[in-house]
Amino acid sequence: MQIDIKTKCEEGVTLPVYKTKGAAGADVCAYLKEPVIIKKGMSAMIPTGLFFEIPEGYEIQVRPRSGLAAKNGVTVLNTPGTIDSDYRGELKIILINLGTEDFTVNNGDRIAQIIVAPVIQGNFIPSVELNETERGSGGFGHTGI
Repeated sequence: MQIDIKTKCEEGVTLPVYKTKGAAGADVCAYLKEPVIIKKGMSAMIPTGLFFEIPEGYEIQVRPRSGLAAKNGVTVLNTPGTIDSDYRGELKIILINLGTEDFTVNNGDRIAQIIVAPVIQGNFIPSVELNETERGSGGFGHTGI
């Protein structure tokens, strides 16, 4: 199944690209006039120069790149981020540096990956009570270690 997504790009921007045939995520790159240093423990919003027209019924999810996380401790802060079908602004990636050293983002660096996914909107119905389940209201850690 192929979904066509109109993509407006600033001059010199790299379009998202799937690096392998089986890749679920397409890499997106930083679009910077000058490098950005993200100090350890800090975050920064990194522009991509990309604007999308996502078909209704779909979203784009923004996720970290595993190599950045494993090698540098740099990840996407609000992962997965969601780009709604009615948003027309620039895709900016919120990176956080959880590593032990400051991290420099340069123009053209692959900083995140995006996934195209279908969206189903729920119909939220007020109710006085909910059906019982075996789990009930058991939350975080309720099943043990």
